Amino acid sequence: MPSTSLKDTLQSDLTTAMRSRDELRAATLRMALTAVKAEEVAGKAARELSDDEVLKVLQKEAKKRREAAEAFDGAGRADTAQRERDELAVIEGYLPTQLGDEELAVIVDEAVIAATGEGLTGMGAMGAVMTAVRARVAGRADGGKVAALVRGRLQG
Repeated sequence: MPSTSLKDTLQSDLTTAMRSRDELRAATLRMALTAVKAEEVAGKAARELSDDEVLKVLQKEAKKRREAAEAFDGAGRADTAQRERDELAVIEGYLPTQLGDEELAVIVDEAVIAATGEGLTGMGAMGAVMTAVRARVAGRADGGKVAALVRGRLQG
């Protein structure tokens, strides 16, 4: 039996949410599938996205929700900010488990040690360290958080 793609899972869960009249989940999954379909038709030729590409789209959508919630909080619109956080929770259910701060710090430290072993030091090592960390983290940590941690390690 072939395994189901992430996109198929989203579609199936959307149908289930609509049947159970779960408005928040249905609206969020509909939005996510729309973003996936938009990505599929972007570029010169339409194509089917791989699960990794669908994950990247979901990560972008999660980041949008996070930033929107912060913006609404800052504007004193707590009800709208909560809706964004609720949508974020639905999306996060499809993303890989995020790394904890300690796990991320260990990965960054190992990459910094490897870079200094190759003679790279200071901020000149930023690119090499980020490449190594990104390969190991693979969507399980926010890119901005990773960059800030790497920058702190290289400057400190």
